[in-house]
Amino acid sequence: MVGTLAACGSSSDDAGGSGSGGSKTVTLVSHDSWAASKDVIAAFEKESGYKVKVLEDGDAGQAVNKAILTKDNPQGDVFFGVDNTLLSRALDNGLFQPYEAKGSDQVLPAYRADQDKHRVTPIDTGDICVNYDKAYFEKHDLAPPKSFDDLAEPAYKDLLVTENAGTSSPGLGFLLGTAAQYGDEGWEGYWKKLEANGVKVVDSWEQAYNEEFSGSSGGKKAGGDRPLVVSYASSPPAEVIYADPQPDTAPTDVADGTCFRQVEYAGLLSNAKNPAGGKALLDFLLSKRFQEDMPLNMFVYPVREGARIPEAFTKFGPQAKDPQTLDPAKIADNRDQWVKSWTSLVLK
Repeated sequence: MVGTLAACGSSSDDAGGSGSGGSKTVTLVSHDSWAASKDVIAAFEKESGYKVKVLEDGDAGQAVNKAILTKDNPQGDVFFGVDNTLLSRALDNGLFQPYEAKGSDQVLPAYRADQDKHRVTPIDTGDICVNYDKAYFEKHDLAPPKSFDDLAEPAYKDLLVTENAGTSSPGLGFLLGTAAQYGDEGWEGYWKKLEANGVKVVDSWEQAYNEEFSGSSGGKKAGGDRPLVVSYASSPPAEVIYADPQPDTAPTDVADGTCFRQVEYAGLLSNAKNPAGGKALLDFLLSKRFQEDMPLNMFVYPVREGARIPEAFTKFGPQAKDPQTLDPAKIADNRDQWVKSWTSLVLK
């Protein structure tokens, strides 16, 4: 589910400067899950005159933190991959400068943010949900869980693996989903139940999904023995698309009542050396061509109205009908304390 784009070579035109007389390279800083089709990037390069360089910088949380630490002398011009769980941290630390990307009026209203200042541009959305291994539950004649409540039931003891909420974007999203479900007074009690029911916590999505989870192709090879994992609603179609031969049905499915809606943004970095190139790249990320290319590369949904969605998504990984959400201000006010409390509860 992760792809990379090789950086283009540099020339004497690449070093420093901005605007039409400056750098011919525009640098995108992102998390490790960035991916795009080569022909789509090549079309942007041909039309804009800029060469695209991509720097991948670990998990989303790690990448955001590093971008904040280097904001006075940023690694690139555009940052992609800050989501609604971390957005306030980036904005409060002055990570981005204002720019209203072309096509912003085509973004579905539910995904718009920072409308007064336009420091970030919505790019994609997805749902963080518990995935389950169909074969395991069929073999054990056990109904798969449907809700957060179900996960704490004795029938699912020692079956769930999730990611560290302090280091992983899906791990944090799952924590926020429980905070939305149970409220300020109830989420800690819920996690005590999960801990008593044998939840396993690992550092990253890669480890949870491709090593611990018994339902993924990677997990099968690694001998994973957890049939429940915190991942994405788009993970089942990925299991179909990457399989050879492709099965008629996905080997995994989603517990629809465990989902938290995630939105990812991009922004023009403060002190970007090539702001003109950065603006052109942001326009491109919202273009219909990129929005329709994105699902089968990064396994996320487009945010642009009218962008075509692959059939495999609607068949095997539809968006959750009623996902948990939290107001960004609520996340901003509570996130760090929630993570601190979660850490003391679960990682003690």
